[in-house]
Amino acid sequence: MTSDLSAVQAIVLGLVEGVTEFLPISSTGHLLVTQRLLGLGGTEATDTALDTYAICIQVGAILAVLVLYRGRVADLARGLVGRSESGRRLLGSLIAAFVPAAIIGVAFSDLIRSALFGVGPVAGAWIVGGLLILWITRQPWSDGGARAIEELTARHALIIGVAQAFALWPGVSRSLVTIVAALALGYTMRAAVEFSFLLGLVTLTAATAFEGIKSGGQLVDTFGVATPLLGLVVAFVSAVIAVKWMVGWLQSHGLEVFGWYRIGVGVLTLVGLAAF
Repeated sequence: MTSDLSAVQAIVLGLVEGVTEFLPISSTGHLLVTQRLLGLGGTEATDTALDTYAICIQVGAILAVLVLYRGRVADLARGLVGRSESGRRLLGSLIAAFVPAAIIGVAFSDLIRSALFGVGPVAGAWIVGGLLILWITRQPWSDGGARAIEELTARHALIIGVAQAFALWPGVSRSLVTIVAALALGYTMRAAVEFSFLLGLVTLTAATAFEGIKSGGQLVDTFGVATPLLGLVVAFVSAVIAVKWMVGWLQSHGLEVFGWYRIGVGVLTLVGLAAF
């Protein structure tokens, strides 16, 4: 068994994943750039293991949502067994929103990885997404409407799901496109953020399970068990903190700060790419 992933590197990757997963700044993009900065990869085995780890480390973010939204998750579970009508409706909306990205992701996963999983495409997506945020914050609907999450229809959930499919491009941000879509449909900021997080719970769980079954053995053979688990724990703790901060921030500030951040980090990445 080899281990090309040190404890410090696992902690850094876990911190990056936890902080960025639910913020509208793209966790996948940040992980790709961080891996490059840490000098990870370089062989076919380690590159595959790193790609798998970048997905499986999302378990930490999944656990954070389960803990922070345990009341809503419990209602979904009651809905699954027919004991909560509100839980059943929301569960149906989550399934409708999950399907588009799942179909596109499975059908085009190899093409997406070969064409878009690079520093250049990520930086471009950061900048475009940042400009989009700055434009959105100047629209009258950017602070949200009056619809609560309980009013979410299957049609609106499907529209949000189609928007989520755009986040298959690393750097776009799943949280960004789903929150923006919900706001544009007239939902409150609180409803948009909560549905985005719950949809992330479903999407990340499916992606992690798929990748774990597909390449989990190679991940363990390359990096072992203890070091990846360390990163997962760090991802969980940092995701809890990041989600709590984001929910509080958006109640009174809006998305603009994330737009400026995306533009800044995108430009710096392109400059660094050109220099080195």
